[in-house]
Amino acid sequence: MSESEPRLIRGYLEVLAAQLPASIVDELADGLAETHRSYLGRGLSSDAAAEAAVEEFGMPEEILAGFARVNPARRAARRLLGLGPVVGACWVAALVTSRVWPGPLPARVVVGVALLASIGLLAVAALGRRYRVSVFSGVAGFAGFATLDIALIAGALVLLGPLTWVTALAMAGSLVRLAGCARALRPAMAG
Repeated sequence: MSESEPRLIRGYLEVLAAQLPASIVDELADGLAETHRSYLGRGLSSDAAAEAAVEEFGMPEEILAGFARVNPARRAARRLLGLGPVVGACWVAALVTSRVWPGPLPARVVVGVALLASIGLLAVAALGRRYRVSVFSGVAGFAGFATLDIALIAGALVLLGPLTWVTALAMAGSLVRLAGCARALRPAMAG
C-alpha cells in the first residue's frame, strides 16, 4: 500500500490486511494496482479507475469469505475432527482392556480439559469465517492434540505393560493424528 494509491483502494486493502496474511494482501494489492492502471489506460480518472477496479475485484467481504473457505487450517481441522472419534475409541478400548481405566482423578481431569479445549479450538478453526481466527485456533488445536497424543503414547509405554494389539492400534491412530497435526501446522503457520 502506497500513498500514491487512491484512497478507495488504500481503504479496501486495509480492510483485507486486517484479516489476511500480508503475503496474500500484497498479491491482491498487485492485482488491484494492475487493474487500476488498466482502467487509467482506458482514459478513466484516477478515482473512477479505482472504483472500477474495486468493483471488478468484488466486495472485501466476498474476498475474505473466499479465503476463509480455502484456509488450510480450516480444512485440516475438519479432517482431524473426523479422525478424532476413531482415535478416541481406540484409546478407550486400550485403557479398558488393560484395566488402567479410569485412572486417577487428577489425570482424568487434565486429559479431559485438554481434550475438550483441543476439540473446541479445532471446531472454531473448522467453522470459522475469519481467516486469522481459524489459523490461530487451528494451530492451538493441532498443538493440543499433538501434545495429547504424545502423552498418551508415552503413558501407554510406561503404564500399560506388555503391548497388546488394541494398544498398538490406539498408538497407530495417535501417530496418524500426529502426522496430520504436523502436516497441518506448516501451512497454517505460514498463513
